[in-house]
Amino acid sequence: MKKIFLYAAMIIGALLISPGCRKDYNTINTNPATYSQATFDPNFVLTSAQLGYSGSQDFSYDTWRANLIYCSTMMQGFSSVISYWAGDKYILNSGYTAAYWGFSAGTTTGGDGAYPEQVRPIEDVVQSTTGKPQYNNLHQIARIMRALIFERITDLYGDVPYSQAGLGYYDKTYFPAYDPQQSIYSNMLSEVSDAVGQLNASGDIATGDKYFQGNVAEWKKFGNTLILRMAMRLTKIDPATAKTWVTKVVGATMTSNADNAFLLGDATGGRTTINRNSQILLGDGGQENFYTRWSATFINQLKSTNDPRLGVVAVTNLYVNDQTKAQNPAANASPAAQKGMPNGKDLSGIPGQTVGSDPSFTAFTDYSSPAPALIKRNGPTFVLTYAESELLWAEAAQSFGIGGSAAQHYHDGVVAAITYLSQYDAAATVTSAAAETFVTNNPYNPATGLQQINTQYWVLTNTMLDFYETWSNWRRSGFPVLTPVNYPGNNTGGTIPHRFPYPIIEAGTNTANYNAAHNAVPGGDVLTSHVWWDK
Repeated sequence: MKKIFLYAAMIIGALLISPGCRKDYNTINTNPATYSQATFDPNFVLTSAQLGYSGSQDFSYDTWRANLIYCSTMMQGFSSVISYWAGDKYILNSGYTAAYWGFSAGTTTGGDGAYPEQVRPIEDVVQSTTGKPQYNNLHQIARIMRALIFERITDLYGDVPYSQAGLGYYDKTYFPAYDPQQSIYSNMLSEVSDAVGQLNASGDIATGDKYFQGNVAEWKKFGNTLILRMAMRLTKIDPATAKTWVTKVVGATMTSNADNAFLLGDATGGRTTINRNSQILLGDGGQENFYTRWSATFINQLKSTNDPRLGVVAVTNLYVNDQTKAQNPAANASPAAQKGMPNGKDLSGIPGQTVGSDPSFTAFTDYSSPAPALIKRNGPTFVLTYAESELLWAEAAQSFGIGGSAAQHYHDGVVAAITYLSQYDAAATVTSAAAETFVTNNPYNPATGLQQINTQYWVLTNTMLDFYETWSNWRRSGFPVLTPVNYPGNNTGGTIPHRFPYPIIEAGTNTANYNAAHNAVPGGDVLTSHVWWDK
């Protein structure tokens, strides 16, 4: 009896897979209500890419490790005495420096990092909207977003998979080659310029856009400002190309803080919409809330210039002890009370190494924390701002003599860098009058202009909590002049790192391309080597 049923099943199976029975199989058996490549709305995927760029869609390991643990402390914006915060100790934790990259640059799914969470979805948007007039603006916005995403990746690592990255589904390129950073920058500048030129104010509205809600005029200014930033990254390695591209966007960049690009968090939105910097700095991952503070370098800079930002970005006594995450309503915001924590210290108890033996130490609660207004779970994650644009224009005016007056751009950039803070929260508002007074008391001086401009850029990006950009601009400009620490057992000989090494996972998943790139890094694939534009 069992054999009869088995034979019957085999006959039925053979009939089902015969050519005649399969003639209209896909049509008959496809639910028209389900998504397919032909029916899905790529706007949703744009949202996914923007969320990915602004933080992890899991537990923010890339933000936690790359932006905060490494970039923020290397650049002496923050200081931390937590043992695993390796950044201002100049110690290589290969898992942490690999966190922003994520899994293989091919098509590996899941996990944190830029390639799975940013590159793959933005490439999906670009590919799925190519040649579709109904998605023209979405397509151009995705091209601009792709450059934004890759600018950060290549700035962190140097030569990276670019032209073939994220295309495994489309052309079966599962093992993408590493493009030279010079060619990446050349292509990104051309791509963004072309995309801006094809944006159409009368065209489709990109409903998945969480930065500007599809506003084409804003995206034009954003794209041109991104061109300015990318072009200025080349000032030391290729000033002629930098000047050419900067000239193309004169008068076409952001014009006020109303143009600032940011992703607004949602305190009730769960894992994908919470502000990721805030999530960590509020202690969701450990004791970062208590043991991570503004650095002495940052606080001293604000104090030495009587900067009005000090009273709104920093507080002391925010937490009463390391066992509580409840914020103290009596936290002290007085500028006179603020004190930054020295970098390169720990809790070891070893004299000279432990923070408790530092001459600045009184009580741990006396060190300045980020003010509550800056670390709300539903606060904005800033992407690109008018203040950055104006400070870059100030340098372009001084270095290339284009784009207007360096002094005027410096004035406008610093005022914007002070007054934009109200976009965090009304409690962080600094009046225009106070900003004007600061610029009057700290005027632009052509003799020290580059140092002034880039020191203000450092202050700005620190307050934006965009320490990726802080590190990139410091490597390019050399300002402000930071005094390195020399923590015992560091991996750089007591010098500030200049690059993240390639993730070891690439050696096993993209072996030939990884080996070629790894072996070609000038100075070796280490923390002290430099990316192409970093001269």
